[in-house]
Amino acid sequence: MDRFVPDKGWYDADSLRLQAPRNLAASLVIEAAEVLEHFQWEGATPDTEALGAELADVGLYLLQLARACEIDLEKTMLAKLRENYGRDRG
Repeated sequence: MDRFVPDKGWYDADSLRLQAPRNLAASLVIEAAEVLEHFQWEGATPDTEALGAELADVGLYLLQLARACEIDLEKTMLAKLRENYGRDRG
């Protein structure tokens, strides 16, 4: 993503796809909704290839949002896991 986004010009202020945190957060939610479409109807069996592509979109937007907000996502995720281990099961 660190090469792809600049190559596309998406950090440029006049870009139609400016990689600003708000834009990235909106895109992340939109892509997450597209994941949900694969499970919309009870008993639906998702097309794993199409679902995988949507999950990849979610992951890429997540990584880009973390980068734009200067968040070390790996460090933050590990800290969150440690916190969750300390919680009660209920």
